[in-house]
Amino acid sequence: MTRPATFRSPIAEGRPPVRLSGPDADRIAEIAGAVPDPELPMVSLTNLGVLRAVDVDPDSGAITVTITPTYTGCPAMNTMAEDVVINLRAAGYPDVTVRKVLSDTWSSDDLTQEGRQALRDNGIAPPAASATDRAAADAPVACPLCHSSDTEQLSRFGATSCKSLYRCRACREPFEYFKVH
Repeated sequence: MTRPATFRSPIAEGRPPVRLSGPDADRIAEIAGAVPDPELPMVSLTNLGVLRAVDVDPDSGAITVTITPTYTGCPAMNTMAEDVVINLRAAGYPDVTVRKVLSDTWSSDDLTQEGRQALRDNGIAPPAASATDRAAADAPVACPLCHSSDTEQLSRFGATSCKSLYRCRACREPFEYFKVH
């Protein structure tokens, strides 16, 4: 079975990209969402799908940005939160709080097409199957460099918990695979 090139699973389809409320929330979401993931700097928080909400209090102007981890215990969460606060303060928003939530659990289906392409362009195979399609999740992983599906898993874990280490048998290059979950 070959993995489909694109998809949008029921997990992500029913979810708005980011819930916005209050004055200037769309601009604030653009700034917060542009923060790069510290472990995958080619992917913004928006394209990773971890930015969940931006709420602005209409009276005080206080901002609450809500993010969720790709994995429970993700070590990048504190850095993401700090970077969101830094970027928003630099843009003139002094009263910023970042909430980290586990509910509305993140799925690899939340990665945008732009995020998937950024991973691919940087030698990381994006999850090409839906988290709801277990048969497709077990299909061969295509090499992001030569696109061969003649690959093998070397380790269930790569440099981070959300990735596995693979090698392409065709081009012999190692690469990381962003896991389906």
